[in-house]
Amino acid sequence: MREVTVAEVTKDMKRFLTLAQEEEVVITEDGKPIGFLAGFKSEDDWFEFQLERDPRFLKRIAQARKSIEEGKGVRLEDVQW
Repeated sequence: MREVTVAEVTKDMKRFLTLAQEEEVVITEDGKPIGFLAGFKSEDDWFEFQLERDPRFLKRIAQARKSIEEGKGVRLEDVQW
């Protein structure tokens, strides 16, 4: 994880976005973190980022977990291909 000042990012955003594809970049101001950059190496990375933050998807995951806890799930071994 790299730390850079907001002034550095402002001067050369492209460079830090490129760097963020390899490692997270923490942006600081007056020595305190105020944000971060996390780049995407591929469209799949972008899709996963969106999915992980989609409240509809998270709700479905929670519902599925609850269903499994209640014994309503189907074991993978029982799924016929």
